[in-house]
Formats: sequence, structure tokens, C-alpha cells
Amino acid sequence: MSVLLDSEDVFALGPVAAVAAVRDALAGGLDPDGDVPRTIVPLGNGQGLVMLSEGAGWFGVKVATVAPGNPARGLARINATYLLHDAETLRPVAILDGVALTTLRTPAVSVAACLDPLRALAARSGDGLRIVVFGVGPQGEGHARTIRAHVPVAEVTAVTRRGGDLPVWADSHLAAGDPALADRVRAADVIVAATSAREPVVDGNLVREDAIAIAVGSHEPSVRELDAALLGRATVVVESREVALREAGDVILAVTEGALDPGSLVTMADLIGGAGQAIRDGSPVVVKTSGMAWEDLVVAVAAYRQWSERA
Repeated sequence: MSVLLDSEDVFALGPVAAVAAVRDALAGGLDPDGDVPRTIVPLGNGQGLVMLSEGAGWFGVKVATVAPGNPARGLARINATYLLHDAETLRPVAILDGVALTTLRTPAVSVAACLDPLRALAARSGDGLRIVVFGVGPQGEGHARTIRAHVPVAEVTAVTRRGGDLPVWADSHLAAGDPALADRVRAADVIVAATSAREPVVDGNLVREDAIAIAVGSHEPSVRELDAALLGRATVVVESREVALREAGDVILAVTEGALDPGSLVTMADLIGGAGQAIRDGSPVVVKTSGMAWEDLVVAVAAYRQWSERA
């Protein structure tokens, strides 16, 4: 009989263990390009997504929906359910809250991809990192908390279109048009873009040469949060070259505009799996993720194993 892991059970894994699950999987030889491409189905009021993956004795599938009109109804924009199976018997063993799983694994993947440069930045900073987060939804908060779980943080600035109430996880909240924002971006060690914007939210020319920029808000080829000016001078880290060139608008548009050589993309597997690729000195690091099924699987397995040990 399948057990049910609610959001509390999933979040109990925590960001440190979630990052470790992602890095351990890649260090152990997991090949993200072996994933089955996700299926995206246009629906009358949004999108349906199906993501499945098999590996290390497990099979999992996530069914998610994106309903852009839901926030106006007071409902969640994204809903999801995850079903985890034993791969030998194909018996379903657990049903997990898919929204919690996505909220946990997305920042875990981002931090896993840039953990070494993040730690190097923190070692040089002295008093902790300065972070600017565009977007105050679950992913903005999740990235701030996951970074803070791994390195000292001095200040977090949240940015939204109009400003507003201060999120509990931030130290200040600015509107996108605030004159002070440019200086915050110039001073930032880490910039996170976790928005539903369809055009760049950051002026890439303001980003420091040793800064890290993370973009997670889009998985559509015509949508981006970071501009070509930034990607063109950065080391760009992606989950998979194939997926990035199919789904990641930040990457695709920079390539189309002639600012980025697709052959220069660095994959997480290359960095963590020991293939020898490295971050270039003297350039920003951009981590652009679209979300892949293997990430859900390895974090779901880690959450299920922890739950089983406590049950």
C-alpha cells in the first residue's frame, strides 16, 4: 500500500539533504540526458506537465498543472502530485505532495550547481553574502533559505514589481523601479530570478564579474529573466545542453542574438561528475535551470527514505 507524504513530510528533508541528494546522484554517474523529455500539454486554462524518470532502483512520475488565472481566484498557480515506485516490482510505494517537492528541489538544484563558487564567494566576503532575489513567491523564499543553509548571508533584498510588505525571509523589499535597486544589484554576490516575467528583470551590465546569477522562472523558449549581456560574459551552467537549448529562453535567446556560444555551456554533470569542466575565472556564473524529472526523483527518494527511517 502506498504511503502519503504531505508537504510537512517532504519539507522535513531540508535544503542541505536535498542539495546533497542532487550532488550525490550526479557524482555517482547519473546522466541527465538519459531523462525522458517532459510532456507539456496546452489546456483550456493553462498547462499540464508530465515528468517521469527511472534510476537507482526507483521510478517516479510527477503530474503538474500551471493555471495563470488561479492567483486572482485566491488559488495556487501550480499544483502537482508525485508518485514514487519501486523500479523492480513497479509497485507504487509513496504519493508525495508535488508542490512541496518542486519547491524543495528547485533551489536545491540551483545551489548544487554553484555550491563551490558560492562557498568561495562566502570565504572572501568576510561578513556574509549579499543576495538580491527577484520574486517573493515560494521559489524566491526557497532559494534564499537554501543559500542561507549552506553559507553565511549578510543581507537579502527582495524585489517585486511594486514593492510592498517585507517578506519574513528578507531584510528589505524594493520595487523594480526603485532608484536604489541598481546599487543593490552592483553590490550583490548572488542574484536570484524566480519570477513569472517574460522579459529580463536584471540589467546584466550591472552584475559583478565574480557574482552568481540564478534563473529558475521560465521553461519556455521565448521567455527569459536574464539578458544576453549577462549570459554573453558568464560561465553558463545548465542541467542539460539539450534541455537548455530546447526550453531555456534565457539561453536560447542569448544564442539567437549571437551573444552566447552553445558549445560553451557547462553542465552540472560535467562540474560535479568529474568530467573536468570548470568555472572560468574572471566571469560571472549563471545557473539556468528549467526543471528535470531526475531532480524530482532523487529528492523524492531522499524524502521517502528519511520518512521511512522515522516511521
